[in-house]
Amino acid sequence: MNQRIVYLNGEFVPEKDAKISIYDSALMFGDMVFEMTRSFNKKQFKLREHLERLFAGIRILRIPLDMTIEDLEVICYQVIEKNEPLFTRTDEHRLMINVSRGPLAIYAHVFGGKIQPTLVVADFPLKWTVVGMGKLYDTGVNAVIPSQRAVPSYLIDPKIKNRSRIYYQMANIEVSQYKGDRNWALLLDPDGFIAEGTGDNFFIVKNRTIYTPEGRNILRGISRQYIFELAKQLNLVCLEKNLEVYDVYTADEAFYTATPFCIMPCTSINNVPIGDGKVGEITKLLLKKWSENVGVDIVEQIKLFNKELEKVEGPTPYQFK
Repeated sequence: MNQRIVYLNGEFVPEKDAKISIYDSALMFGDMVFEMTRSFNKKQFKLREHLERLFAGIRILRIPLDMTIEDLEVICYQVIEKNEPLFTRTDEHRLMINVSRGPLAIYAHVFGGKIQPTLVVADFPLKWTVVGMGKLYDTGVNAVIPSQRAVPSYLIDPKIKNRSRIYYQMANIEVSQYKGDRNWALLLDPDGFIAEGTGDNFFIVKNRTIYTPEGRNILRGISRQYIFELAKQLNLVCLEKNLEVYDVYTADEAFYTATPFCIMPCTSINNVPIGDGKVGEITKLLLKKWSENVGVDIVEQIKLFNKELEKVEGPTPYQFK
């Protein structure tokens, strides 16, 4: 059986052979920045923007990666090219790009005194990360406020997309205890304002104006930024604002955004309906416009993926933005 190919520190290796050291800083400290992308009709969507955010994190965290953004962009397309023969006609490419500081210096003797950052570029079918989401476009999800708060920027800046995400995991675990299968976490920041989901951004709509939390204690998602572009194309106003839980309760509609699913309707919070409790008009308009721009019916594509994977069962998918 042919295996997908992964780029690992200068080599292209089979997926099962792509391994990093037990002494890697990523394992020891969660010291890793990463990006995850997707394609539409096999064409990467905003890859450059993802790489720019990645390199900002590399620079701020002082990871000594000896590579330009152009070099990494070429590697990404090489990985896609090598894996394309293994993808079905309907599959989309989901790149996962991980960069760590590499093995810790105290273990340098294990590597003959030479250590370097760890760079991994993997490619797998997008449908893996949208399992079970198809039906949610009809019902919307239920936002649940967990006790776990978002980590504020003065502790570890969430604008740097990093793998130190146990607080996301704990929020997901808490929310998974709620009854039902459409519960998605919605974290508050230390001041009690709406922050983000566990790997996705959040928006509300009130009187046809779109609002999203200020980009302070959140990861500023690529999809989040694209909503501003779509709003402009649709002659809608989209604003950043501190949002309280009360604002969500009294909104007309709400939705999450992230790279794999683009826009996910949110029709209730803590089981209280938002608006009329149905997928909102503005949410539908944004989904329609995004679909038109990329030449893919986003909702129908994910529903198709779910049909292909209908025998696969599991918990609510972990979301990435």
